[in-house]
Amino acid sequence: MVRSMTAFARVDQRDQAGELVWELRSVNHRYLEIYVRLPEELRVLEPRVRQAVGRRLGRGKVECVLRYRPVPGVAGKIDLNEAYLAQLMELMERLRERLPRAGEPDLMEVLSWPEVVLAASVDLTPVQERAMALLEQALDQLVATREREGARLAELILARCDLLEEQVERARQRMPQVVEAVRERLRARLEEVTQNLDEERLEQEMALLAQRLDVDEEMDRLATHLREVRRVLELDEPVGRRLDFLMQELNREANTLGSKSADAETSAISVEMKVLIEQMREQVQNIE
Repeated sequence: MVRSMTAFARVDQRDQAGELVWELRSVNHRYLEIYVRLPEELRVLEPRVRQAVGRRLGRGKVECVLRYRPVPGVAGKIDLNEAYLAQLMELMERLRERLPRAGEPDLMEVLSWPEVVLAASVDLTPVQERAMALLEQALDQLVATREREGARLAELILARCDLLEEQVERARQRMPQVVEAVRERLRARLEEVTQNLDEERLEQEMALLAQRLDVDEEMDRLATHLREVRRVLELDEPVGRRLDFLMQELNREANTLGSKSADAETSAISVEMKVLIEQMREQVQNIE
């Protein structure tokens, strides 16, 4: 199943412990890059988050953001460190003896000093497990979105494969007319410079020229590459890099057709092919 690399997912859960919200965003990238942003109290989950995402996604730049809002009281009660605070007050009294003009400390500032406030430890294991279960739901949503967008991209690419195959057939049908037109032009030029036209020499020259103009091999390779594109789009694995390689091969054959072109119509066919291939390549850049 073809997957796009661009998608977004958001899931949330509320219960007696608080609210958890996951937001996942993924965009194009050559490899898989995972960025994780977690609240401080759940930062321990980062390795598990990376493993979970890596199991589900093959390519793309993925941003994983978790927000956690505990209900009042879940974080645990806080209290003053009375013994430590008493030592601080004693030190401040000694400072006042040396600095009598020093002002009184701000109470909120005192509370922010390290170790003044004691926070009761809270077991966040249940919250961590709920967060990981919710992440799986978010990944389900993200993957489903990538698959839907991938199906749309596959349709666009297949439609352009159809158009390219039409251009290949046009080029095949046009080549006999091109060779005949070149034959007539060569005959006319030779007749201008010689009274006795050597038909045997003309046929030899035409055989060499026809060989240089022959694009059957290029058209065969184009057709083969297009069949491979269709086959790859049916694979149930990341196919973006393989498709990108096939776009390069298609473009190479279209360029060869253009370089061998001997009339305006085959040149136009080559240009149309390259336009279609470029449109396909733009879509392929977004495929996992």
